Amino acid sequence: METYSKRQEKVSKLLQKDLAEILQKESQTFGNVLITVTKVRVSPDLSYAKVFLSLFSPKANLQTVLEGIQQQTSQIRYALGKKIKNQVKKIPEINFLLDDSLDYIDRIDELLK
Repeated sequence: METYSKRQEKVSKLLQKDLAEILQKESQTFGNVLITVTKVRVSPDLSYAKVFLSLFSPKANLQTVLEGIQQQTSQIRYALGKKIKNQVKKIPEINFLLDDSLDYIDRIDELLK
């Protein structure tokens, strides 16, 4: 298990909250997909963040939606910077990843049945 400093935890929660708001506003851009920021992992120097997303859409291909989000990373990071500029010295580089923990849980449920 990774050990996190208090500062990493605070920045992680801040990024999770603000990125969720930004992605919620931009959800129409990605085809009205329900986007949830499930967790954020921040590097010890706070310069890099892995953002795990849970996506739900009955119609869209989730991998395509994730690629669309990844292509917009610089715009999302800019919007994030405007929101949190007074709380952090440097806006971290962001890497969006698909959170597959729900799929994993579904798979275990299927196996248990």
